[in-house]
Amino acid sequence: MRYRYIKSIVLFICIISRFSALAQQIEPTMQDSANNLQEVVITATRKLTNKLAIPYAVSTVTKKEIAQFQFRTTPEALMGTTGVFIQKTNHGGGSPFVRGLTGNQTLLLIDGVRFNNSTFRFGPNQYLNTIDAYTVNSIEVARGTGSVQYGSDALGGVIQVFTKEPSFNATKAFHVEAIGKAMSADMEYTGRAALQYQSKKLAILAGVTNRKFGNLVGGDTTGLQSPSGYKEQSFDVKLKWKIADRSTLTLSHQFMQQQNVPLYHRVQLENFAYYFFAPQQRQMSFAKVEIIGNNKLLNKVTFIGSLQQSFERRTYQKNGNANKFSEEDRVKTAGLTADVLSVFSTNWTANSGIEYYHDKVKSNKQQTAIATNTMRTQRGLYPNNASSGNFSLYSLHHVKIMRFEVEAGLRYNSFVVTVPDTVTTTFKLGDVKVKPASLVANAALLYRINAQQAVYTSYSTGYRTPNIDDMGTLGLVDFRYEIPAYDLKPEKTYNTELGYRFSSKKIRASVAVFYMQLSNLITRVQVAGEQVGGYNVYTKMNSQQSYLRGAEFSFDYDFSTSFSLKSGASYAYGQNTSRNEPMRRIPPFNGRILLDYHKSKWQASVEHLFAGRQGRLAKGDIDDNRIAKGGTAGWDIINLYGGLLAGNYTIRMGLQNLLDKDYRTHGSGINGMGRSGWLAVQINL
Repeated sequence: MRYRYIKSIVLFICIISRFSALAQQIEPTMQDSANNLQEVVITATRKLTNKLAIPYAVSTVTKKEIAQFQFRTTPEALMGTTGVFIQKTNHGGGSPFVRGLTGNQTLLLIDGVRFNNSTFRFGPNQYLNTIDAYTVNSIEVARGTGSVQYGSDALGGVIQVFTKEPSFNATKAFHVEAIGKAMSADMEYTGRAALQYQSKKLAILAGVTNRKFGNLVGGDTTGLQSPSGYKEQSFDVKLKWKIADRSTLTLSHQFMQQQNVPLYHRVQLENFAYYFFAPQQRQMSFAKVEIIGNNKLLNKVTFIGSLQQSFERRTYQKNGNANKFSEEDRVKTAGLTADVLSVFSTNWTANSGIEYYHDKVKSNKQQTAIATNTMRTQRGLYPNNASSGNFSLYSLHHVKIMRFEVEAGLRYNSFVVTVPDTVTTTFKLGDVKVKPASLVANAALLYRINAQQAVYTSYSTGYRTPNIDDMGTLGLVDFRYEIPAYDLKPEKTYNTELGYRFSSKKIRASVAVFYMQLSNLITRVQVAGEQVGGYNVYTKMNSQQSYLRGAEFSFDYDFSTSFSLKSGASYAYGQNTSRNEPMRRIPPFNGRILLDYHKSKWQASVEHLFAGRQGRLAKGDIDDNRIAKGGTAGWDIINLYGGLLAGNYTIRMGLQNLLDKDYRTHGSGINGMGRSGWLAVQINL
């Protein structure tokens, strides 16, 4: 199977190598230029940019794809996206790997607001799944860059989720949308209702989603994986107001709550009677003011003020244990961003700004004796009242010189992390205040061969400052018991990339190769001879120097106005040079091939998702009970989709894992979905 994939890549590269010569014989048309201009993204450069002109590797999940495939969750919407690999610790999770890195080493944004907070943990986490998939308009991924553009944590890259926007209308109007979706074996029941008000100066979009996910049924011999089901409710509202001819105010609020989300592998592999996130909750509110200026220095000014709150309660009990436990973590994050777009000339623009985020953490733990119902308060996973301040200044410049386009920028970032730990324990941290700071830079050069193709090279430095999770964690995490650390330094990366991009009316293709050096990586290190409750004790240290190298490609071809091909694949090789072993959790070679047909009111698609075997394991992978002995097997799954768009009604359906294959994405704690079908009906009035 792997030989077929490698052969396909070689064939693709041979085809790409002919593009440059062929393109010289193709006279660019106005239609081609219009097509190129429609492919615009924001995240990689902080401004609206033609995708062909971006000197970084980027991926997108479009509004059309989100509507067509009715993705169950926001992380699952990224499955098969070039350069992204999704790990699932549990059915209610989904952690994206970008360039082999995940968790707090990949930065998440929502509508320009930083989502990562100071408790985002090292390794896979579930936080992306707290964004309601039915509120998502599109997703952009900037791979291998982002620290200069957006700050700490963007070592692997940046994933930005754009939520749906209300739109203005010349006359007043109301629109109602209702969606219902059901999946076989009671694996999903979803209801969504949304109301939009439109006028010339005011537009409001509000919606509510209610979902119930049953236990996940795996493929072939896996069968029912219990417990894995959970419930989810969310509410969202967004208001846009033209406060002046050249100024717009946006107000937004999002609320998501997931109830009784089980960690399947804890129950199945670690002798737990139960282990739930009960609940997992996220709230986010922001106000954004956009002002179109009338001079070069202040061509566009954007202010964003945000307030986020997360609440996570973990309840668990081990079989035979006389006590049950409840842990609670609350994080409040206030943020302020001011961004100025300056247009110095037709060929020179710049984004400059200031950002500040402040986290406040509340954490506690309750131990309850089952026989007597006696409660005892203990130190939480994090030190109670810990805080983190994050301040930065940045300036990004975009310059055109004939056929060359230059991107260059600097960011200065300083932090104040305060960890007051006064609880007396065997592993007491003590009161700690650290003030790390970093100066990072990026530079990229793109050359337009002609109107349809370009080559580029880029160099980006990245960093991640130690956060409260790194320094203050005390307790059970995954398959280990973790104790605090206090003398950590920022992680740093140095990424070099070479890429080629082609875009015409029928063909869109890209190839990127990269090499990333990683230094001062914060890793979990086992404390020799120490155990707590049968679990080995670990702490974090700047103990790793590593490198990542790899290649990514995508190829889209429109056979006709009705029939198209979309494909992509990614390969990454990570090596821990400090220990002379593989880096942890490196995804295998993986990708996607999609054939799509749409004619008049009808749509049909066939999708092939695949991943190779991953047998290159670090010691931490070998110790991880979620990874099979010897590594994770390769897999192929086939999905079918169809749809009928009939006026105000839309019917969509899907048949997933057609061949009922057993499979697990590398590092996951639960197997993927077996053969299953779903039906979704949407009404727009």
